[in-house]
Parts: sequence; C-alpha cells; structure tokens
Amino acid sequence: MAMTVIWTGMTVLSLVCALILGNQGGLAPAAMEGAAQAIQLGISMAGVLCLWMGVMEVMDRAGLAGKLARLFHPILRRLYPDFAGDKGVMDTIAANVSANLLGLGNAATPLGLEAARRMSRRTPGVASDSLCMLVVCNTASIQLIPTTVAAVRLAAGCETPFDILPAVWVTSLLSVTVGITAAKLLSKIWRD
Repeated sequence: MAMTVIWTGMTVLSLVCALILGNQGGLAPAAMEGAAQAIQLGISMAGVLCLWMGVMEVMDRAGLAGKLARLFHPILRRLYPDFAGDKGVMDTIAANVSANLLGLGNAATPLGLEAARRMSRRTPGVASDSLCMLVVCNTASIQLIPTTVAAVRLAAGCETPFDILPAVWVTSLLSVTVGITAAKLLSKIWRD
C-alpha cells in the first residue's frame, strides 16, 4: 500500500511540475524512455543474479553451505549466543551471511526473514538482542563480491564493473564493525 502511495505521488508531482514549467510535451517521451531503460536494466541484471543464485544452489547441493555454516559457527555463536544451540537458526543465519558475502541481497533477504521468524518464536512481540543483531548484520553486511552493484554498473555501460572491490570491502567492513559495536553497546545500556 505504501509503495502505491509513493508511486502515485511521484507521478502526480511529475505531472504538476510539467504543467507548471510548460514541459508537458517532454513528459511522455521521458516516461517511455525511462520505462525502456528500466526494462533493459532489469533484463541485464537478471542474468547476473541468476548466475550467482545458481552458484548458491550448487554450493548448497554440494554441501558447501553446510561447511560454510560450520566455518561461520564460532563467529555466529558469539554474535547470537541465545541461539548457539539452535541448529536451524544458525544454519539459516549462515546461509544469509553466505548470500550477503556474494552480494546477493535478493537471496539474503528471504533467508534473513526466515532466521528472524525462527528467532521471534522465543520472544513473540519483542525484538530480542539477537534479533536486533541479525537486522544490523543483515543490513550492514560484508560483501566480498558486490554482485548486484556490479550488475547495475555493467548494465549502465561500465567496462570494469568490479573495480569498486577495495572500496566495497573497506566500507562494508567498517559498517559491520560500527553496527555490531553499536548493537552490543545499546544492548548493555538497555539492560542496565
């Protein structure tokens, strides 16, 4: 419902601005050109995202997802101590982290929602410290391969879409560090 209001508002605002500025003749061609570019961008991104979603599926079927879960377990156990013994939650979080590392926000979101749903069973109606940590880590995730951003850059005509890797690594590492630190500090402050 909210998106309907936002898109309707943007459309009405565009029409009003075009009328006020006397650019009604340019509005329709600009809208059509924008729609065509959006479809072109969507198609080009779909190929890259399908590739990496396929990689995630192959990893899962080959047992690499389970190995990654075991690899991440010591770190995740410290971040989510309330759920360290819950294999289902920890495996879902590990899969979420794996998808985020590959820059697959589209794949990470359902996994994050599933982990949050499982976590919320223990404290219905209340966001536990672990659930807040999940939201922070999922939002400020570390990305080794920023697949979605690279796909957008490639679709926009960039010849070297992955030349942003060092910047992505530094900023994502900083954002996760700040997010985890803030979540830990706020959880201690709130408890006291």
